[in-house]
Amino acid sequence: MDSATPKALAPFDGATMVTRAVERASAAASVSGVVVVAPPGWEKAVREAVEDFGVDAVVPGGETRQASVRAGLSAVGADIARILCHDAARPLASSELFSRALEALHGWDGVVPVLRVVDTVKRVQDGRIEGTEPRDALALAQTPQAFTSAALRDAHERAVAEGFEGSDDALLLERAGYRVRAIDGERTNLKITTAEDLRLAEALPR
Repeated sequence: MDSATPKALAPFDGATMVTRAVERASAAASVSGVVVVAPPGWEKAVREAVEDFGVDAVVPGGETRQASVRAGLSAVGADIARILCHDAARPLASSELFSRALEALHGWDGVVPVLRVVDTVKRVQDGRIEGTEPRDALALAQTPQAFTSAALRDAHERAVAEGFEGSDDALLLERAGYRVRAIDGERTNLKITTAEDLRLAEALPR
C-alpha cells in the first residue's frame, strides 16, 4: 500500500478497513463476540477504530498471519465451540456470509467461502509460460473461514510443532487431516492488497 500506516487502518468508506470489517462481523446474527488482532504497537489506534462495536479484546499480533491468528485464539475462551477467522483486508464481506459460513460448519471441521476460477490459469516461471492448469477443480479462497475450535487449535499446534507456515487457516486443517467444506463466496468480497484494490473497493455499491 506504500503507507507508513498499517493496511488495516487505511481509510475506507468513511472509516478504516478494520472498522468496516468488524462492523460486518458484529452485525451477523450468528456472531456472539469479536477479537481483533492488531499490528504490534498499533493496538490503541485499532481499539479506537472499533470502539463502537463492543469487541471482546484487541490483542497484538505476531510476525506472520499464522502467529497473529494464534494470538487471537489466546483471547478466545475455551468454552467457545466455533470460531471464524477473517481478514481486515476484506472489509466488504457481508454479514450474511459470516452467518452462512457458521451454518455450513455443521458436521464439518472447517468451512471456506470460495469463488470458482473463471479465467484460464497459466503456470509461469521467469516470464515463460510453462503450462496451463485445468481450472475445473480450482477455486479462490476467501474469508471469513469457519472452524470448530478444537480442530483450529489442534491444527495450529501441529503447525507450530512442525515448523510449518500456511497461507490461511484452512490449509493447516487440510494438512492435519480435517474435513474442510467449500461454500460459495462473494464476488464483491475483494481482498485489498494495493492502492488500486482500495480504489476499486471504494467504487463498489454498498
